[in-house]
Amino acid sequence: MQVKTEGIVFHSLKYSDNSAIVTIFTRRFGRVAYMIYGRGKRKSSWKPAFFQPLSIVELEVSHDMRKNIQQMKDVRVLVPYQSLTIDPLKRSIAMFIAEVLLKVLSQSEADESLYLFLRQSLEFLDNSKQKTANFHLVFLLKLSRYLGFEPNIDGQTTLFFDLVNGVFLSSPPAHRHYLFAEEAGKMAQLLQTDYEHMTEIKLSRQQREKLLEDIVSYYRFHLPDFPEIHSLEVLKTLFD
Repeated sequence: MQVKTEGIVFHSLKYSDNSAIVTIFTRRFGRVAYMIYGRGKRKSSWKPAFFQPLSIVELEVSHDMRKNIQQMKDVRVLVPYQSLTIDPLKRSIAMFIAEVLLKVLSQSEADESLYLFLRQSLEFLDNSKQKTANFHLVFLLKLSRYLGFEPNIDGQTTLFFDLVNGVFLSSPPAHRHYLFAEEAGKMAQLLQTDYEHMTEIKLSRQQREKLLEDIVSYYRFHLPDFPEIHSLEVLKTLFD
């Protein structure tokens, strides 16, 4: 079946001298691995920019549900980025997000609401003229909603945040995996904000690093197979 769909590139892996396997989260089929041929040839129609992490592309593909790797017939960039690929800070955030998505959406099926969230988030990051130091924190918390473990902030208190159960509490839980008042309060603010207002949450470099570590820990409690994120240490050093 030959169809058109749009998608977000997660990863490209060289398969041979002239071929590669590209992992793309598509709007129509979810996460799919595509084989492309002619990679690296001078006259190839496959441009490297098509398959950079988080490129938003339109695809023409042959889709066979019986196969693990699908065939790509044609591709074009659907949303040309203006700053995401050239701004050092935005590029580092994008690499971190791409690595997280590759690992947490490993077996995902089609999910249009998730796809639209990802696309809108990336377009905001690319177009944003404001500071983006809090973007990855807000993104991870928003993503947790689609993964099924969004923290519960229905209560009136944010004195403590239970990382295991994903709830805010007025007293510490029985275990030791929780955030104290200052960090719990910042976590609550990040949960309740949106990208347009994220700069209103003032964080020092140390607070931002600690919150990133806390959110990654939260992911690990709820995704037991969540692996090490190699771009994490680079990202923690970027923002003052």
